[in-house]
Amino acid sequence: MSKSPGKGSDSGSSGKGPSRRVSPRASKGGKAVNEVNGEGLRSLEFDFISDYLRMREVQDQIIAAVVASGFVDDDLFAIKLCVEEALINAIKHGNKLDHAKHVHVRGSVSPTRFEIIIRDEGAGFERGEVPDPTDPSNWEKPSGRGLLLMESYMTQTKYSDQGRQIRMVKNKSKTA
Repeated sequence: MSKSPGKGSDSGSSGKGPSRRVSPRASKGGKAVNEVNGEGLRSLEFDFISDYLRMREVQDQIIAAVVASGFVDDDLFAIKLCVEEALINAIKHGNKLDHAKHVHVRGSVSPTRFEIIIRDEGAGFERGEVPDPTDPSNWEKPSGRGLLLMESYMTQTKYSDQGRQIRMVKNKSKTA
């Protein structure tokens, strides 16, 4: 995670068969790497400025990789919702919409598992200090719902780096 925006390896060589690039879109204010190896493991890496338009471009590429990996509709809905919540949180709450700060995304998608790490450059937060939106006394408060959704829909959710980083995992559902 110590790579700075615009720097780093784009070779994609993992030693597990040939790699090819999958329509990376490095946009103004960031860099993007979206690669797939011979076994269908897609590596995702994006660094972008705290901007909702850039976020949508990154989200579209992530979802395209999930679709290409054959995830079912329910999983696709969960991943799209949770990625959007985490990216918005990084931009809005973490980086406070500061275009000088970046959002860093690393992840992978295989035919059976989606994993993503999203990190912002903000002050962080303490998960236990966010009001529980299921408590009736918090029903009118506009905070905590996104975290609850991510924790409910994903197989695993973990906060680290003093709340500046979230790691989410979604295992592919068994089809009927």
